[in-house]
Amino acid sequence: MTADLTMNTPDDQQMDQATLEHNRATVQAFINLAFNDKKVQEAVTKYVGSAYIQHNPRIPDGIDGLLTFASSLQAQFPLAHSDIKRIIAEGDLVVVHSKVTYSPNDQGAAAADIFRLEQGKIIEHWDVLQEIPATSVNNNTMF
Repeated sequence: MTADLTMNTPDDQQMDQATLEHNRATVQAFINLAFNDKKVQEAVTKYVGSAYIQHNPRIPDGIDGLLTFASSLQAQFPLAHSDIKRIIAEGDLVVVHSKVTYSPNDQGAAAADIFRLEQGKIIEHWDVLQEIPATSVNNNTMF
């Protein structure tokens, strides 16, 4: 029995880094266009694949569910904004840590969104939200 000792060449590593950066930029552009610029249909057309799997139990599965959710959110909170604090890309996953506010005076929520991409398009999404409290028992921020 022989072991597979295949190693990544510098070209493979460069291509992998380029893919990670492309995935990172795709997710950032999607969030900004869909939720900050309020152009969700354009964002979906540009950045989401033909199939879309949603893991948030409050949002219907598929592209139609995403469009319905985003339209409802924008109607209810026209001043909502997602302030991206950091983005981490690994493999086909991109994780976004952001501060989400629904109005200018809103304390906001800390969000962790996980996106899976395939062939450069977003095809799957998970998220976790935590309200930002007015006070904290420590001196650390959530960001």
